Amino acid sequence: MNLKDIHNVFFIGIGGIGMSALARYFNFVGKQVVGYDRTQTPITDELVGNGISVHFDDDLGLIPKSFKNIKDTLVVFTPAVPETHSQLQFFRNNGFEVKKRSEVLGIITKDTFCFAVAGTHGKTTTSCILAHILKETGTPLTAFLGGISEDFNSNFVLEGTEYSVVEADEFDRSFLQLSPNVACITSMDADHLDIYGTDTALQESFRVFTKKIKPEGILFVRNGLPLTGYTYGINDDSDYRIENISIEHGTYIFDLITPSEVLKQVRFSKPGRHNLLNGLVAFAMAVQAGSPPHRLAKALGTFKGVQRRFSYQLKEKDLVFIDDYAHHPTEINAVHDAVREMHPNDEITVVFQPHLFSRTRDFVDDFASSLSKFDAVLLMEIYPAREEPIEGVTSTWLLNKIDNPRKKLISKSNLIDEIKKCRTRVLVTMGAGDIGLEVPKIKKELAYAS
Repeated sequence: MNLKDIHNVFFIGIGGIGMSALARYFNFVGKQVVGYDRTQTPITDELVGNGISVHFDDDLGLIPKSFKNIKDTLVVFTPAVPETHSQLQFFRNNGFEVKKRSEVLGIITKDTFCFAVAGTHGKTTTSCILAHILKETGTPLTAFLGGISEDFNSNFVLEGTEYSVVEADEFDRSFLQLSPNVACITSMDADHLDIYGTDTALQESFRVFTKKIKPEGILFVRNGLPLTGYTYGINDDSDYRIENISIEHGTYIFDLITPSEVLKQVRFSKPGRHNLLNGLVAFAMAVQAGSPPHRLAKALGTFKGVQRRFSYQLKEKDLVFIDDYAHHPTEINAVHDAVREMHPNDEITVVFQPHLFSRTRDFVDDFASSLSKFDAVLLMEIYPAREEPIEGVTSTWLLNKIDNPRKKLISKSNLIDEIKKCRTRVLVTMGAGDIGLEVPKIKKELAYAS
């Protein structure tokens, strides 16, 4: 398929973070863009503000007449959309070019020098750091990000077309559509078992992904993963590593060791050792574009962050409010450790919204163990996303497994009241569902109360 012959692009699931980045790209390069999504959100509002038509009913009558021309219309869909979706069925049954988001990303990036960030955790933060430090060192790039970068205030960056930065998503084996020049794998923890069935199958998919790297390409892997490539780590024998870490006013200061040099007194302001690793591998990848290492290291210190990735909403004397996208036990552990490191003597209350019935079922004991580490737990109902309920899999089931005397099941309707009752020093909200939409309301109420 030649994208130059395409004039219209119709998105089914346009409000997704990855889909909306693609929609912005096609809109920017002059294509006519229309999309459907189930729910109106700040992302869809922003797309409309950019001149993209978005509707929220699965109605064939809402497909513009010009988009019913098979020759010049591309249809992009997300696997989260059910096969029964009538608009999706219409385009498929009538011979349109219908592709997954990952396939289109592969087409767009195949003629660029492509950086691909893979792993069950850390993809979005790493890709946002990578895009930031490449831009700061003058690299002409296009970036499709899985979150809203606070440096760009967007999930899409267009500063040139020679290089590209993409997230290599393991969900639905999407990352197998890419052919990167440089890739990294941050983690391979069991996840998406509704797709893969077993942890072994998931790990095999990552091994297949490494074969997609171009012959002259480079792979970076976190030290300890069962893969061959340049390694990165903290205080170990990795090819790229961080040593001599100190914390000064909430900022990490450290030495960054590469195979050829040592960069001293590097600064990075995102809390958590997991974020230090994300910054380290982003640096290692960016070196492959030919950017001067000392300038890349300096750019690490100016990285602002990603919305909903250890994002400080309030940082007052008597109250700290942090929001994070964490929705897997490993991610919850990383957030907990980061909060304890930055706020070692404070009481920490977590508000957690489980994401997917299948993920809750597959990791219920791990979730219980992770959440038990906090001083108090407010647990919301499971956010179903694309799934139907599974018998016996409920938040009450998870709550009963949490070993914490200060635990409580709450609803979205009484969320703010329950938070206020806690009178905690540090509040952390976590989850990949619609809890993110509640964050501005929580912030407003807490700021007003203080």
